[in-house]
Amino acid sequence: MQIWVDADACPTPIKEIIFRAAQRTQIQTTLVANHAMRVPATQFVTLLRVNQGFDIADNEIVKRVQPGDIVITSDIPLAAEVVELKVHAINPRGEEYTEHNIKSILNMRDFMDTMRSSGVEMSGGPAKLSATDKQAFGNALDRILQRAKS
Repeated sequence: MQIWVDADACPTPIKEIIFRAAQRTQIQTTLVANHAMRVPATQFVTLLRVNQGFDIADNEIVKRVQPGDIVITSDIPLAAEVVELKVHAINPRGEEYTEHNIKSILNMRDFMDTMRSSGVEMSGGPAKLSATDKQAFGNALDRILQRAKS
């Protein structure tokens, strides 16, 4: 089992939770990003830097994941791809993407994208990451790690 992080858009407080979990569980964790970023000096966390470009980091994650791995991403199309590969997926707010919910989440994302493209004014992006969100992420990651080990 390995943890893969779609790291370009992953909030720093969430990365810190991931780093602590990687060290505690001694699970290899790879951050995939198209720019340099700080990672802790531990054998359990590495940075895989990819070229810049549309979906290059996502494609690299899809190419490398194995069933039972964990992917952390807010990218819903990436989550849909890895869920099909029998990979656990979670977003930085602690929402699990599963075979039971990913299609409806993807449909809603596509609907909202269509609305924005047709000129319908939509409110701003997601709310700022709260302490509750961080706790929800940590709890969800722990649940997935426990489930993945069994």
